[in-house]
Amino acid sequence: KEAGEKWGVSGRRVTMYCVDGRINGALKKGNLWLVPKTAEKPPDARQKRRTHGNGARR
Repeated sequence: KEAGEKWGVSGRRVTMYCVDGRINGALKKGNLWLVPKTAEKPPDARQKRRTHGNGARR
């Protein structure tokens, strides 16, 4: 939760980063992920929708 607030993403997104092994030093303890305070946010690999200049999707 704290990492999500720090990075501006949801707690679920942080969990997915952890599950995917994208946060160095993250450990799973029970049903909780422990993320080091010094960990940096990994780049978001999700694709963004592209639009034309008028806002219409391709």
